[in-house]
Amino acid sequence: MSIEQIPDRRQRRHARKRADLIAAAWDLAREVGLAGMSQRALADKVDLAQPSLYSYFSSKNDLYDALFADAYETLLARLDTWQLPAEPRDGLKEACRQVMAFFLEDPVRYQLLFQRTLPGFEPSAGSYELAVRYYEWHRANLERAGVHGQVYMDIFVALQSGLAGPQLSNEPGGDRWARHLDWVIDMFLREVDRRQQDDARDDEPAQGRSRL
Repeated sequence: MSIEQIPDRRQRRHARKRADLIAAAWDLAREVGLAGMSQRALADKVDLAQPSLYSYFSSKNDLYDALFADAYETLLARLDTWQLPAEPRDGLKEACRQVMAFFLEDPVRYQLLFQRTLPGFEPSAGSYELAVRYYEWHRANLERAGVHGQVYMDIFVALQSGLAGPQLSNEPGGDRWARHLDWVIDMFLREVDRRQQDDARDDEPAQGRSRL
């Protein structure tokens, strides 16, 4: 439900103020880092008494959770706007390019969503459900491309993050690692095809195989 659809005026004001605070928290995190952010610093940034901030975020982890949910909501909204090619493997590669662009446009957001750098923080069940929706979107793209099985999903996730991580760490704003994305996905798909063909041959009845 959007803020405008909230029937109660007081609740709408609260939701708008909370959205403004989340936006300010992102700006603060980009200035001082996620670990360096505090509720006091956020209250100072928006000229709000710290006790008033507790009516929006009960703790620092609650604030992190709001940012986590906000970031995934942004990503899921993007998914709906992407026009992917109809050919499944072309669609998979374009999905990967779009996701990589999302990763690289905001290192702090990437850190919160995909790296466990905040001791003691775990997303709430509601926020984590957003992450699951994104994960299942990627799984569906893989399955349309003929890639089935959890082991392949795990490797696929590792390949994408394996390019995004060093890109953000070593050359933010560049493409030294990110430019290899298509090549890496092609190698992945070729290896999947090879292994699946081997598995299919292993499942053939022995009398149906050549002895050569």
